[in-house]
Amino acid sequence: MSDPTRESAFALLQAVLTKNTSLDAALDALPPLDSRDRAAAHRLAACVLRHSGTLDAVLEPFLLRQPPVPVRHILLLGAAAFLLLGAPAHAAVGTAVDLARTKKLAPFAGLVNAVLRKVVAAGPAALEGLDMPRLDTPAWAWASWGQNARAIATAHAAEAPLDVSAKPGFTLEGGTPLPTGSMRFPPGTSVVELPGFSTGDIWVQDAAATLPARLLAPLPGERVLDLCAAPGGKTAQLAAAGALVTAVERDPARMGTLKGNLARLGLDVECILADAATWRPAQKFSAILLDAPCSATGTIRRHPDLLHLRKPRDVQSLTQAQDTLLDAAAQMLAPGGRLIHAVCSLQPEEGEARIDAACARLGLRRAPFSMPELPEALTPRGDVRTHPGMWPQHGGLDGFFIARLVHATASGTRDDDIVECSSPPCMLGELGPAFSGGGG
Repeated sequence: MSDPTRESAFALLQAVLTKNTSLDAALDALPPLDSRDRAAAHRLAACVLRHSGTLDAVLEPFLLRQPPVPVRHILLLGAAAFLLLGAPAHAAVGTAVDLARTKKLAPFAGLVNAVLRKVVAAGPAALEGLDMPRLDTPAWAWASWGQNARAIATAHAAEAPLDVSAKPGFTLEGGTPLPTGSMRFPPGTSVVELPGFSTGDIWVQDAAATLPARLLAPLPGERVLDLCAAPGGKTAQLAAAGALVTAVERDPARMGTLKGNLARLGLDVECILADAATWRPAQKFSAILLDAPCSATGTIRRHPDLLHLRKPRDVQSLTQAQDTLLDAAAQMLAPGGRLIHAVCSLQPEEGEARIDAACARLGLRRAPFSMPELPEALTPRGDVRTHPGMWPQHGGLDGFFIARLVHATASGTRDDDIVECSSPPCMLGELGPAFSGGGG
């Protein structure tokens, strides 16, 4: 018997693990599906991607040899459904066997049945003694996260909550207020069903992702440049704070998403389709936000496919692009101005190392932050470094690195002249996929 949830989850796994397709793109490519089945398929596939190392360890004692890849994926789905998502034993086994037959893998249906029955017989004890955070994290990533690796990997084991920000003057209720001003709702909450979404008063944004635009602290009427702007959340923050924003985005499709999101919010922004690495304005800006393309390892708890898609070589190529963008941003920064560089990455090569290199070659210097509402995120050098293991009492937050740069020779500007926004009304959020169906 065909089961739309299992079939769709299988298709999602195949796309991510054999075709290197992002989970979001694979989800968009699914045939039309009931919304509940679609959500269930996504949850099951994401669970497997999040815990594939643990599930492999569970299955290994019951396999004499490795089965074909599609069969392995079916076993992973069945084991995850029973052990991690609470599916009844008969449903976890039966749907997996049916899936094998549906996918023309009938010769392996008996294997699927036998192995999953052994998993069911073992029960939760199959997970005892397993170091799940370590098993579920690629070795290269674990090594790169240093002393925070276990806290980060432990946080990745749980689904991320939904963080929502509201426009100034709009009161959102029903969630848990966070110290930084966001409102947090349980995982699986649909933002489109919350009051204020249809009127453009609220949007999805992890608490950490609100920080870059907030720390830029734009003044009303100030000209602000937002580089690599799509999908437009940080652009919206800046505009809602009263800044005169110029948003640069090089990808036409993402520019469409940016414009659509800004239109929904009713915010007026100058949008320029151009490559930020080569585009130059007629007049320099006193405030620039560069949210650079990165490995996005800080968002793994929301995008567990990154555990499988990202490789160490990706980080090296991305750092080169980040250096190019920092060079460009420095050329567009007016004397006495400030530049915020941000990446949603946990990798030190994309964070501190990029700022050290930029200061050495561009005549820039760090302007350290103060952030009393999140002091644990401040580094000894005054940058901001968040990671999912922070705020365990609140449910964690995404990983970001944020630094503020000014001209080393700028006259008339001292660190204590730089305005810092620390009140909740400045937490205006970042647009996400739930806004318009777009990614990014």
